[in-house]
Amino acid sequence: MSGNIQRENVVVSGWDVLDEAHRVLRRTVAGVGADAWDRRTPCAEWNVTQVLQHAAGDQLGYAAAITGQGGPTENPFAPSGQLAQEPMAYLDPALNAAAAAWATVGKDVETAMTPLPLGPLPTWVGSGAAALDAAVHAWDIAVASGQPSPLTEELSRSLMAVAVEIVEPLRAFAFAPAIEPAPGDDHTTALLKYLGRRADWTA
Repeated sequence: MSGNIQRENVVVSGWDVLDEAHRVLRRTVAGVGADAWDRRTPCAEWNVTQVLQHAAGDQLGYAAAITGQGGPTENPFAPSGQLAQEPMAYLDPALNAAAAAWATVGKDVETAMTPLPLGPLPTWVGSGAAALDAAVHAWDIAVASGQPSPLTEELSRSLMAVAVEIVEPLRAFAFAPAIEPAPGDDHTTALLKYLGRRADWTA
């Protein structure tokens, strides 16, 4: 099993795609301007603050599925839009909890629990599902707050491999209908369309 690795108070899980997704979510949230937290996002019913709350709550859900404790105290699907602390202080404990939980799951372990209603998943799919959640909500926050997309082609390609494993059973619950792909779509555009998002979305 991999151990918890600390880098400037950031816990690293040892699952590369998840660690990269956490990195881009942290960077994106840190880049949100003070006047952008109330802006609408690609998640039509939520503003930037609410997407942050949802993303953090989901990561706590992944942690709790593995550890059996420490789940979100607020329903991630009904975020209040009110933060009692600075955004990074709100986000970091959730990402660290998820990373610490996944750090206890060895690469030789075949399946792991997740908060998804799909039962135990192959560990690469489970950790990738947590990564997909973090990275795509980083994209939501980035485009809503006027930042460049945080999704690299490499990350998007890895996340697409996960998405095709989990999205269809969750389509009506957590994902919008897929958008028809077009010839020449890059990996990021293809991923976003599969998740029901438009790569050219603007606030």
